[in-house]
Amino acid sequence: MSESSSETTDRPVRRLLAAAAGIGILGMPVLTTPPPSPSASMPASAPAAPTDESGLGTRLYQQSCASCHGQQGEGTQRGPALSGVGPADTDFQLSTGRMPLGKERHSDMHGEPAFSQAEISALVQHVASFPPDGGPPIPVVTEGDVRSGRELFLTYCSACHSAAGVGATLNNGRIAPSLSRATSTQIGEAVRVGPGLMPQFPPDVLSDNDVDAVAGYVAVLQNEHGDLDRGGWSLGRLGPFTEGAVAWVFGLAAVAFLARRLGKRAR
Repeated sequence: MSESSSETTDRPVRRLLAAAAGIGILGMPVLTTPPPSPSASMPASAPAAPTDESGLGTRLYQQSCASCHGQQGEGTQRGPALSGVGPADTDFQLSTGRMPLGKERHSDMHGEPAFSQAEISALVQHVASFPPDGGPPIPVVTEGDVRSGRELFLTYCSACHSAAGVGATLNNGRIAPSLSRATSTQIGEAVRVGPGLMPQFPPDVLSDNDVDAVAGYVAVLQNEHGDLDRGGWSLGRLGPFTEGAVAWVFGLAAVAFLARRLGKRAR
């Protein structure tokens, strides 16, 4: 009886220990599995926009731009606001030497930039940080079809910049500048921004391929390969007016010289 009663009392204990062991075994994967890392569970974020980490653009802006455009690009009586101005506009104005102004007047001419390329890039980043974001980015201009570029240039550009790209006089003392020093990027920026009196040409008017073609034709007008004026004198490429003027001046001079020589012989 004692043996049977002891076995009877031991059975519940053994069952309880077995159940506890089973629960422990089943719970081991849960306890030993590492929690998911934040990087695995969180979606990858987009790369942050480039910022002026060195503060170079901030310093240059405060020194050369804030007196006219305001501390935060809000504008003043001396200069327009820069809020919403895109990188293309800022880069064009700085890389062509139109900004900063030496005098408070419009600057249509292409000049030497006042800043290095690194300083211009820093200023572009700083101005782009002014809210709200917007404005066209700096275009990437590649080699385009020159024949198509010629047709587009004569249609959209020659009325102001002349068929030879040497510029012309507009109204109120303003001018359309010569394109002899413009780079392909600056041409693309001008097309998208429309600086000064120039109209803005969005992509639905001139596509990126059209901009590439126009820039390619302007490179031909710049005599990039040295073949445009081969065998002749360019005379500024102003057309028949200068050619006729030169013909009259040299022609009349030659006629007058011959008349005097023949008159002396007749005496």
